[in-house]
Amino acid sequence: MLQVLIRKQLTEIFRSYFYDEKKNRMRPKWQIACWFLFFIAVIAGMLGGIFTGLSLTLCGSFVQVGVGWLYFVLMGMIAIVLGAFGSVFNTYASLYLAKDNDLLLSLPIPVHTIMASRLINVYLMGTMYCSTVMIPALVVYWVTAGITVPSFVCGLFLYLIVTVVVFMLSCVLGWAAARISLKLKNKSFITVLVSILFIAAYYYFYFNANALINDILLNAVIYGEKIRGSAYLLYMFGRIGEGDFPAAGLFLAAAVICLALIWTVMKRSFLTIAASGNVTEKKQYVEKTVREKSVFGALLAKEFARFTSSANYMLNCGLGVLLIPMGGVLFLVKGRQIFTLLDEVFTARSGASAVLACTMLCTMLSMIDTVAPSVSLEGKSIWIPQSMPVSPKTVLRAKMAVQLILSVVPILFASVCMSSVIKTSAAVKFLLIVMPVVYAVFLAVYGMVIGIRMPTLTWTSEMAPIKQGGAVALILFSSWGFTVLFAGLYFLAGYKIGVLPYLVIFTLLFAAASAILLRWLDTKGADEFSAL
Repeated sequence: MLQVLIRKQLTEIFRSYFYDEKKNRMRPKWQIACWFLFFIAVIAGMLGGIFTGLSLTLCGSFVQVGVGWLYFVLMGMIAIVLGAFGSVFNTYASLYLAKDNDLLLSLPIPVHTIMASRLINVYLMGTMYCSTVMIPALVVYWVTAGITVPSFVCGLFLYLIVTVVVFMLSCVLGWAAARISLKLKNKSFITVLVSILFIAAYYYFYFNANALINDILLNAVIYGEKIRGSAYLLYMFGRIGEGDFPAAGLFLAAAVICLALIWTVMKRSFLTIAASGNVTEKKQYVEKTVREKSVFGALLAKEFARFTSSANYMLNCGLGVLLIPMGGVLFLVKGRQIFTLLDEVFTARSGASAVLACTMLCTMLSMIDTVAPSVSLEGKSIWIPQSMPVSPKTVLRAKMAVQLILSVVPILFASVCMSSVIKTSAAVKFLLIVMPVVYAVFLAVYGMVIGIRMPTLTWTSEMAPIKQGGAVALILFSSWGFTVLFAGLYFLAGYKIGVLPYLVIFTLLFAAASAILLRWLDTKGADEFSAL
């Protein structure tokens, strides 16, 4: 039974590899094999390759100056952070707040078997992530410093200890995430905020990684002495990789004790934790006056509620709402230097800096594409907006209005910031504000057209229309193509007529295209929406 439950847990994690949520059917065996090969290539090839390169960079220098243990401390900490972060959300979903807890507990299966299957699943997922760091680190060390029986055996012990530490952190952090989640009223915004903070932290460390690594390499001995003097346990941890059996025995004993403690605590509290997801908040009805909305206002509120209720929708289709204003602030801070440099580089193309600045703004608009999957997200419930006593074009315009509100306000701010620092005529500055707004309208209308022409309604997960839908991919790549065409034509021939007429022409072209597409949406597009 334990083996069956473990297989069930792993199947749930890799469900998208076996089941096509877009077509609502099982994948063919060759597709399943391709997905798993892709997964192995990403985990072993990309992540493993990254940490193999890092190991090759650090190991030789550390061994040469006699602080090989510091190499294992650094790689071990990286493995622990990666493993804990990679598996903590799996712990949160599959261990503490699993949706099938009630079903499994109602079956004639011992509670400790259910608990063991979930804990083993957590351990395996954490081990998978930290292996991408520890296996390359150990192999590189054995090749660089020479492999001996103590270093080999203790290296395996170190690998085991790291996986146990990741497992314990995953259990603790997963429990904390579950408890916090139960207290939150709007989990989507918290998920978006945490994701954005993680992305920001990732890029911060990514861009500062070289300076950090160089500093560690130059001052390895100094850092090693400080750690050995003030954090002796870390020194003992690193010594395990060099073949120190007493250190390995100490940490192994501590790992066994901690595992036994976790098992005991989990065994006593698993039923309470498993049932915690069913706790419902008691609310008292309070009579209040609700203001009547117009038909369009009600539809607009419905679309915004759909957008703000899904973290996946906000992250994948609305990230530009934050990044575009950040681009405007960047223009205020660094814009003058950037535009001066562009003018010096493209002296033969007068006005190139204005065209490139406008291209940047229009390109950032492609990160807001809420309208593309909006029809597909109706799914099997699309009959509801079709059956309402509302004209189809009003429904479609409400969907477009969400993207317009989310994109026009940020792009106006960024355009004003850019125009305030660029050196050009007042007429060009005005067009640099107007054209991105017109382009935002064009993208909303164009996205609505593609969304109707390429709907994906037979999905079982909202990620199918949001990330895997053909409409989203087509809009993303074609919007990039429009901006490349806009900039490329100027450098090929547009500079001959001047930047002002060139901006006027493209502004009118996008405005005319928007009007034509909007006319199609109000007539044939509305009919096609009604027939879906």
